[in-house]
Amino acid sequence: MKITLTVTDRGTITLPSKLRKEMGIDAESLLIAESTEEGILLRPAVALPLEVYSRDRLAEFAAAEQDLSEWYSGESR
Repeated sequence: MKITLTVTDRGTITLPSKLRKEMGIDAESLLIAESTEEGILLRPAVALPLEVYSRDRLAEFAAAEQDLSEWYSGESR
């Protein structure tokens, strides 16, 4: 499918609903825009949640791992 799009003065383009439906793109979809020799390529992107732990939380994990290690080795039975 070839469609002519217009770029606004803010750099925004609108993908027609027929194209969005065909490609499975909805309002929350993330796309990667890549410059290629043939032009601009839009492709799906994936965003994964990332957790950053504080030193205190990491210490909690380490303590829990130690407790499990002792339990499995029979030290705490």
